[in-house]
Parts: sequence; C-alpha cells; structure tokens
Amino acid sequence: MSGFVLSPMLSWQEFLDAATADPSITIGKSRGYATEWAGATWEEAVRLGRDGWAVALRESDFTVGQLRERAGLGSTVTVLEPAWDVTGSEVDIGAYLAGVPECMVDAVPRQISRRGKVITFVIPMSYSAKVRHECIINRGLALATLCAAIIEAGHSVEIWSGDAGFVDQGARTRYSAVVRVISAGEPLDIGRLIFATAHPAMCRRLALGLWDAQPTKIALAMRAAEYGWPPFECRADDLPDGITDPYVFPYLAEDDTQWNDLDTALGWCHRMFVDLGLIEE
Repeated sequence: MSGFVLSPMLSWQEFLDAATADPSITIGKSRGYATEWAGATWEEAVRLGRDGWAVALRESDFTVGQLRERAGLGSTVTVLEPAWDVTGSEVDIGAYLAGVPECMVDAVPRQISRRGKVITFVIPMSYSAKVRHECIINRGLALATLCAAIIEAGHSVEIWSGDAGFVDQGARTRYSAVVRVISAGEPLDIGRLIFATAHPAMCRRLALGLWDAQPTKIALAMRAAEYGWPPFECRADDLPDGITDPYVFPYLAEDDTQWNDLDTALGWCHRMFVDLGLIEE
C-alpha cells in the first residue's frame, strides 16, 4: 500500500476480510450511517457480501434469462463469418472466375471476443451520497445481466469493482481500492455479482468498512473527507500489472438519467456492449 492507494485485492474473500476487519477509529461510519440510506444494516451487508443478493431478482419477478431477453440478448454472443467450400448458399464470383473449387460461401455463426482472450471490466463501486437506491439497483442489474450473458456465452471474463476518488478537493490527493469480484474461468456466482454491482450497501457499508479498518491516519483522513470526493473514476492502472485493455465503466453520477428505470438501463448497457464489439445487433 502506498498512501491512499491500497494493493489490489485478488479475491472476493480478501475484500470481505479487509472490509469487515475491526475499525481503527471510533468515528467511522461504516456501521453508523442510517440503514435507510445505506440500504442494509451492517450485519445484513456482511451477510449479503458472503451469500450474495439473488433476492434482487426474486423481488422484481425477473430472472437473469428474462433480463437478458429484455436487453435484446440471446443465450450466446455470436457473429456470422463467411466460410468457403465446394457447396454453399452463395457463389463467390471472384473465386469462381479464378477456378477455385471452394467458391461457394455460407455464413457460419461463431462465438468471438474482439477484446482478446480475457475480457476485463472495472465497475466503480463509489458514487455520490445523493444517488437514489433505484438508480444504483437498475444500473447494477443491467451491468450484471450483460456480464453474465457474456460469461454464459463462453467468454473468459474478469470483473473488478473499484472505489476511487479524491481525499481532498484542494491538493487532489487520490485514493483507490480495487477488488476482483469474478475471476476469469471460475463458476459464475450471480448472487455475488449482483450484490457487488447493484446493492447500495456494497459502497455504503463495505467500502466504508474497508477504509475504517486502515491505519488510523488514513482512516481519519477518509472519514474527514466523508469517504471521498468526485470524480469517482477508476483507472486501468489501478489494476495489477499484466492486465491489458480493461474496459472501465463510467461512475454513477446523481444527474444520470439512463438509470431511472430498468429497461432504459438495459438499453444503455446493450448499446455500450455493442460498441465494445461483444454483442452483435
């Protein structure tokens, strides 16, 4: 650890251990903020962090599959690529005139990733205290749904969550903490993914708990800064060395409108994933 930059936490359990460690200060707010604002009591947040938050889908009468369909996604991420053979549905005139026997073309679906062997996402866990619960939940469900769809399609995906911003507005001292929520190749824990992306207590209980447990000087500085000032932007270089070309999602701002309802959130995320080349229209 250097100053306000914590070493990347390589597993979810490492994050839970760090976030639930005994506080080094008595005025920390991870356990003290109102439950209505935080979205859960401290004890509930710890349990959800450990067991996951599948209840979000049950309460909404949605499954991941239903959300995926509402986002315009099938069960796989595919593109159609031409394949040449002696039979097929169309003639490649150039190949035919050149005397090539394999002059017939068919469109063959194939699963691909255009961002390399491992797709890495970084989702900021911090945001303004004024952001409403429904916006946090809609954004998180949309992101979790599309990430799950890509994983279920057979892609190798790593999902990180990051808490980053500034400790003071004058000197612009930056703080950062990142945790790997889902490792590439591990079985998808959808409850963990939904909690990490969609539950207000991920930020308003556990992220605060992480800072309350730091050495006293750092914990006091973070508490004095009300746990950070925007912009709450994560950076690619917050991740461990060797991770290349991660996609860092924009942080959630209180004046965003795309998260006001679930369908709008799904549509925004769908367009973004199309732009990344992970989903075909």
